[in-house]
Formats: sequence, structure tokens, C-alpha cells
Amino acid sequence: MMHKQSYDAKNSGLIPDYCNIGILFRALMIINAIVFLVLLSRGEHWFATMMAFIETSAFVEVICFFSLFSLCGIRHLKALPMVSPWLQRVSCGLVPALFGSLLLAYLNATPWLLNFPGLHSGYTVFLCFILGMLLQHYFELRNQAFSPALSEARLQVLQARIRPHFLFNSLNTVLSLIRTEPRRAETVLENLADLFRVLMRDTRDMTTLQEEIDLCEKYLAIEKVRLGERLQVSWQIENLTQKELQETQMAALLLQPLLENAVHYGVEPSAVPALIMVQLRRSAGKIIITVSNPTHPDARLSRGNQMALENIRQRLYLLYDLEAQLSSSLTGNNFEVTLYFPCQHVPA
Repeated sequence: MMHKQSYDAKNSGLIPDYCNIGILFRALMIINAIVFLVLLSRGEHWFATMMAFIETSAFVEVICFFSLFSLCGIRHLKALPMVSPWLQRVSCGLVPALFGSLLLAYLNATPWLLNFPGLHSGYTVFLCFILGMLLQHYFELRNQAFSPALSEARLQVLQARIRPHFLFNSLNTVLSLIRTEPRRAETVLENLADLFRVLMRDTRDMTTLQEEIDLCEKYLAIEKVRLGERLQVSWQIENLTQKELQETQMAALLLQPLLENAVHYGVEPSAVPALIMVQLRRSAGKIIITVSNPTHPDARLSRGNQMALENIRQRLYLLYDLEAQLSSSLTGNNFEVTLYFPCQHVPA
């Protein structure tokens, strides 16, 4: 049975996911922009404003980092879904207010830092609370704008762009085998049914690395019947045990479109055997997947190739924000695509 987790379930908490690099970066940018605008409104010379901003930032950043990392931990508590929504919202203001008061108490107890940064304790704590609540409200509104309806619609559109020629080619392959090799035709149909079953399921569902690999092998088996010895595939898996492959989560249909792209532009135009190399590895808490295929003059600068990669890049952004990335490059006579995303495990 597939281990699945919907993205709307994952993001059901009202506390922003400050563990996400994109959300963390946006929060810091918003807070620092507000601080800078407040200092700028005093009408002082730009140099005095910049010096005041640098001095104040030393105080603000400490509160920000402690608060954001604490809220990141609170968000992932198993008991969080049982906490009332209003308490989740209020905690986003109480946590920075708490760290603001603790930092002020420490500064007041340190004689040589007594007058730094020269802020009123009550007003500062209240401001920390307000800013924390504003951030929570901003990210809650942002989540409502993107999820679930808008994100699901956009993901459905992106997935629907998988090239229809594959379906027609597969059906033609089955027709050519029915009379001569009926058992082989049945296998192709079974693999095709498994592939399209995944295509039609909820786009927010999670799968595992092993399940995605199994799906890709079924896709390649279908193409192998059609392309014969021209299609050669080499799998390389590094720093990932079989157990980790079965327990590491990923968004469904990330690897299969890359292989479809490699087959379409790297193998189909070739008159000789063409090798597709697939490398999966884990590094620094990320899963890195690299797909390499030979290039051909008529496919090297194909607009369709770039559109397919852009579709996958948009899907990565919708699913992982800034924590995932896709890049492509030409290395000699090979076209190489690399994507990485956070290493997440199936929940117990």
C-alpha cells in the first residue's frame, strides 16, 4: 500500500512553517523592511538611519531567529492539531513577545549594555507581539490564496501537459503485440494501467522514492518494447539504503516526467543505442536526482524540451517553495537535469 500524505493536511496548522527556507526568508525580509521604514520615517540623514538600522538589527535578529525556530518546532508537535485555532494564532505573537522580554531583561541586567538599544520595554514587547501576529495573518492569507483550490488547479494543469504521444505510441505497441506476443502485450497494458492510475490521483499526494522508481521502471519497460535496444538505462543510487528508499517521501511524478523528457529528446531521435543515466543520492538533508541523456542537433535547443522542464520547475515551487530547485546544463554531448528537494520521511 502506498504511503500518502496530502499537502493540505501537511499545511493544516495555522502556525506558519518557518522550517521552510522560503517562508523563513520572507519573514525576515518583512520584519527588517518594517524596521527600516520605521527608522527612515524619523527623517534623519541616510547615514544616521543606516547606522541606527544596523544597531537595531542586532537586537531584532536575535528575537527573530529564536522566535522563528521555536515556532518551527511548535508547528511540528504531534499534539498541535488538538490545539484550538485561536491559540495557534495567538502563540505566533506570544513567542516573539516572550523572547523580546527575555532579551530586554538580559540587556538590563548587563551594565555595559544597559542603554543598548535604548528601547522602552513595554512598547518593545507589545511591538514584538503585533509583528508576530501580522506575520501569522499574512502567511495564513497566503496559504488560503494558494491552497488548496488554486494550487490543486495549477498542479492539475501542469500534470495534464504530459505529452499525449506516449499514450498513442503505447497503444500502437500493444496492438502490434496482441497477435504475435499476447503475454507481452498484457504486461504492457498492466504497466500502462499502473502509470495512468498514478496520473489520475490527487496531485497533492505523496509517494516514496521506491514507489517512484518502480513507476519509472514500468514506464521504461513500456518504452523498451517500442524502442528496443536503442533505449539503455543505468541506475546509480548512492547514500540511500533500501529501507531509506521505502521511507523517504517525495512528491509523486517528479522523476517520471524527467525520464519521459530524456526518452523523447535523447533516445527517439537516435539511430544507435542511447544511454540514459539516472543518479539518486542523499546529501545534507536533500535528495538529489540527476538525469542525463545524449543530445542531438535537432533536439539540443528544442523549445518543447525547455517547456517541459519549466512545467516541472513550477510544480517544484508550488510543492516545496524555495527548498527545491531544478537546473539543466549541457555537458559535452549530454543534456543533464538535476533536481533536489528536502529529505522527508514517511510519518509513523
